[in-house]
Amino acid sequence: MKVSKKSPSKTLKIFLSFAFCLYFVSSCKTSLPTQTTGTSTISTTPVPQQDLVKEVINSLSPNGPQLSLPAGADPNSDDWKGVDLEAKQPVKPLYVSEEAQRFMLPPGYHIEPVLTEPAIQQPGAIAFDGNGRMYVLELRSYMLTADSKDELEPTSRISRWEDKDNDGVYETGTTFIDNLIFPRFVLPYGKDCVLTMESDADNVYKYTDTDGDGKADKKELFTNKYGRSGNVEHQQAFMYWGMDNWLYSTVNAFRVRETPGGVIREKTGFNRAQWGITHDDDGKLWFQGGASGLPSYFQFPIHYGNFEVPNEFAKGFDIPWGAAVKISDMQGGMDEIRQPDGSLKRVTGSAGNDVYRGDRLPESLRGQYFYGEPVARIVRQINPVVKEGLTTLHNVYQDQQSEFLRSSDPLFRPVDMATAPDGTMYIVDMYHGIIQEGQWTQKGTYLRTKIEQYQLDKVVGLGRIWRITHDSKERDKTKPKMLNEKTSALVKHLEHPNGWWRDAAQQLIVLRKDLSAVPALEKMALNSPNILARMHAIWALEGLDALKTETAQKLLSDANPRIRIQALRAAETLYKAGQKELDANYKAALADANTDVTIQAMLSSKFLKLPEFEASINSTVEKNKAAGVKLVGEQIIKPPRVTRGLGIAAELSKDQQEMLSRGAVIYNELCSQCHGNSGQGTPAGDGKLLAPALAGSARIQSHPEYAIRVVLHGMDGAIEGKTYAGGMMASMKEQPDQWVADVISYIRNGLSNDASLVSTDLVAKIRQKTASQTGMYKFDELIKLVPHELQQRDGWKVTASNTASTRIGGNVTPTSAFTYEGWSTGVKQEKGMWYQIEFPKETAVSEIQFNSAAQVKKGWVPKPNTPPGQRPMVQTHPRMYTIETSSDGTNWQPSLSTQKGNDGDNIIALAPRKAKFIRIKLDQGIDNPEDDIPWTMKQLKVFELN
Repeated sequence: MKVSKKSPSKTLKIFLSFAFCLYFVSSCKTSLPTQTTGTSTISTTPVPQQDLVKEVINSLSPNGPQLSLPAGADPNSDDWKGVDLEAKQPVKPLYVSEEAQRFMLPPGYHIEPVLTEPAIQQPGAIAFDGNGRMYVLELRSYMLTADSKDELEPTSRISRWEDKDNDGVYETGTTFIDNLIFPRFVLPYGKDCVLTMESDADNVYKYTDTDGDGKADKKELFTNKYGRSGNVEHQQAFMYWGMDNWLYSTVNAFRVRETPGGVIREKTGFNRAQWGITHDDDGKLWFQGGASGLPSYFQFPIHYGNFEVPNEFAKGFDIPWGAAVKISDMQGGMDEIRQPDGSLKRVTGSAGNDVYRGDRLPESLRGQYFYGEPVARIVRQINPVVKEGLTTLHNVYQDQQSEFLRSSDPLFRPVDMATAPDGTMYIVDMYHGIIQEGQWTQKGTYLRTKIEQYQLDKVVGLGRIWRITHDSKERDKTKPKMLNEKTSALVKHLEHPNGWWRDAAQQLIVLRKDLSAVPALEKMALNSPNILARMHAIWALEGLDALKTETAQKLLSDANPRIRIQALRAAETLYKAGQKELDANYKAALADANTDVTIQAMLSSKFLKLPEFEASINSTVEKNKAAGVKLVGEQIIKPPRVTRGLGIAAELSKDQQEMLSRGAVIYNELCSQCHGNSGQGTPAGDGKLLAPALAGSARIQSHPEYAIRVVLHGMDGAIEGKTYAGGMMASMKEQPDQWVADVISYIRNGLSNDASLVSTDLVAKIRQKTASQTGMYKFDELIKLVPHELQQRDGWKVTASNTASTRIGGNVTPTSAFTYEGWSTGVKQEKGMWYQIEFPKETAVSEIQFNSAAQVKKGWVPKPNTPPGQRPMVQTHPRMYTIETSSDGTNWQPSLSTQKGNDGDNIIALAPRKAKFIRIKLDQGIDNPEDDIPWTMKQLKVFELN
């Protein structure tokens, strides 16, 4: 949407401005002291465009239904005892000015709208680019019904908004990306560019506006293997640029980073978060839990692994103090509700977070942690108290039995917040009836009963973004123009008192790779009186690959312990690249007089696996009695076992771990000389590498046949038009199959990559298949011989004999087999069932891969707190099947005779034969009439030869 500021007449311009102001009239500051609510004296004249509030009100019945206790519900149970089932008037949405009157803030604070419906709908998150333009993640398909119908339809979008007249309201916007399937995040990534991905997908894409019209017209793959299965609440979200120049997300236990050789990744601890990541002035990431209602990980940087800290929340922290919303619509039932005001009495859901780092709210807020609890309708202010290296979180308003921001409007749903370019803090309010995924709002539940009683399922399609201000300071009206500024100007912004400006400037410096900034950055890192500028300069140097060992060593002996900590973290990059002389600096830091520096040295020593680091840490723990040193040291030596939570994947087996260990030895003894210690290539001067980067390489992580052929027979000459100083890769075919499998598995899985391990059987098969190969491969020749994955395209026609949704609110389409959502027959497997792809043209399919995961037996109803291991599971893989091809869809020829399916991954190699149709057909069903087991597939991949 664009609201144009260019008008043919002054009179028309005045009229449009007046009409616009009528809708956003509550942008006039309204004082809202604690424990009081104002009464609106402002006109609520509907916007002269589309009045979405009125449309929702008109959809409501005057009175709700007369309800009765659901079948099977126990009126004396904790969930239902005392429940009010009388017919109620619906909860009606308020206009923006009316909602503003329902907020409660501490004295001196005010709240005003900056962007609302109809311009945006159902906002879930915001992010700003270097020019201060606000990108809004609009989750337009979220919970449009109590059964989450059509939630995975491509109706969501990412819009971009500007405040061109600098009046504090974002009036000019465009739809930057449209028709998205519940996008997971939006991360501005340089000029007119963002990163995002869709639900149930595996790829992150970079979208760019190349012609300046405010709409992305270029889509490029950024990285893959980023997704996971689950409902929309349990998938990864919030890709976030950390101060250390790595990209993190909730759920995923890894971080990624773009390098000249590709996007690399490193494993991290499990963050247990769902919707929210932020960082403080020192670059430590704070992750926000979801269902717990609590921050999920914040003690130490997540890439050092998990540390279990007892009593990290002050007593009473889990008790929310929301306003009286009176409708008691909490999933947990009556025992989770504070009476008589109908508010939440224990946190149960949270979303969005921000460490306030701006400069236009009181200084007492700087460094305070804020997060939203949309079920309680509150935004909390948290004071982190650090003692002996360990952090305890305190609710600032707990003693007053209050919260920083509360609302008596049941539709206030704070789901994100951010320090803004203007130095204030923005709150994203989805303003929605239901704030719980459909899996937990089914018929018969307590929450569904309350949804129907107050018609909450009809309050959809709205949303507001608010600004928090304070009497003591006005917002900063300086408009950022970083995308248009020279790099030298960006360096100066690293001194800005608002953390948003520093973050944005650092990111753009790193993305530009402009080495002309290095002298100024070195000077700032070593000598600036501004400690925050020094920190960002250190990381800008690290991001430019321009941090020198001697500079790091100077910083490691700096008088300020916060700088010493940053130097220890940034120097990890140098150590990993081969600067082993830093070992002495890390060991010296273990004896630092500052507890936090000592803890950081321990964390870095463990992360880098310094020689004899365990003995050094044990010695440190014996000498240093600080509680944090003791806890970290003991848990490094004996790590806590993390077994449950989002993002926790199955551990590698002992055999797989041994394979990777053997592969690491081979790589470090042989391959690292040319490919680099970290797999990013060894510099050979004049901007060349001795050999190609393997870390982040799409070729290495795609079909394993490519790497196996190269290792067996070698390669000579340019690769994708790029030459290397080493010139060639020698053949290793004299090595045994186990040796080849070990080193390739390590490169594909243990070297900042995330691809499958390689078996000795596959190596043996390819060795036999390529026995006639003489001499080394040329890249252009080899790439035609190995399978490459075909991406599902619009021109494909995918059909099946039977199709059913695999989850509540899911799609009913066979194309879901290509995603984490997956496809299912929905009914018991029977002989003759089929799954078919029709290509736009004849295609020589050489391999099909899919996963058939075990699922809970149909009809099983779990008892409360049933452990996952005690759930009755059934295997949904095809029992027996054939692969058939056809040129016309009528006459079929077998491409692969009867095969037995596998539980889990199925990899099916085919003799390539050009055909327009290919299908998988069941040769056998499930014989036992009591076993109602469907056929399922997800993460379907189709390969062909070039």
